[in-house]
Amino acid sequence: MEKSEKIEAYYENEHPFMEGISNLREIALKTEAEEDFKWSIPVYTLNNKNVFGICKFKSHFGVWFFNGVFLKDPKKVLENAQEGKTKGMRHWKFQSLDEVDEKVVLAYMQEALDNQKKGLEIKAEKNKKVAIPEPLQSAFKKDSQLMTAFEKFTPYKQKEFSEYIAEAKQEKTKLRRLEKILPIIKQGIGLNDAYR
Repeated sequence: MEKSEKIEAYYENEHPFMEGISNLREIALKTEAEEDFKWSIPVYTLNNKNVFGICKFKSHFGVWFFNGVFLKDPKKVLENAQEGKTKGMRHWKFQSLDEVDEKVVLAYMQEALDNQKKGLEIKAEKNKKVAIPEPLQSAFKKDSQLMTAFEKFTPYKQKEFSEYIAEAKQEKTKLRRLEKILPIIKQGIGLNDAYR
C-alpha cells in the first residue's frame, strides 16, 4: 500500500473520532508541512524532520508535537507524551470535535513549524560507553570469541544485553539471564531482535 493510501485509510477508517481527526487534518493542510505516514499515524514534516502527528485512541484524539517542549503553550493544553520517557514530545488531547478551536490549533502547528525552522529540537543523547555488568565481563575473560561477537553489536544492542543482566535484583537471576544470552550473542542475534 502506498503512503498516500495509508494516510487516506487512516482518516477514512470508521472510528468514534473520525470527524475530529479529519478536522485536525484540514488545519494541518493549511500549513506548509508535508503529509507523511510513520509509526502508523499521519506525520507532518518540514525538510524531512518530524514536526507533529495526528493520532486517535479509544478515549481521545489529538496532536503529537515532536519537539513540543519548545512551544509557548499559552492555553496550557500540552502534556508530556510519555512521562519520564520523552523529553521533547508533547501531546494535545481532545475528547470531542467541539474542543477543537481551529485558530488556536493552527497557531500551535505554525509555532511548531517555526521552531523547526529555527532548529529547536531535542537531540538524542549519545551514550557511547556501555557499562558492562561484572558477570558479562567475567564471561568475556573466559571466552574471547564471545567478546568479539559482543563488540560487533551496535552500542544500543550492547546496552540492551548489559541492562538485561544489570537490572536483575538477585545474583542467581543475573546468572540465569547470562546463561540465556551467551548463545544468542555468539550467534550475532540482538536481545530483542525477535520483536523488531
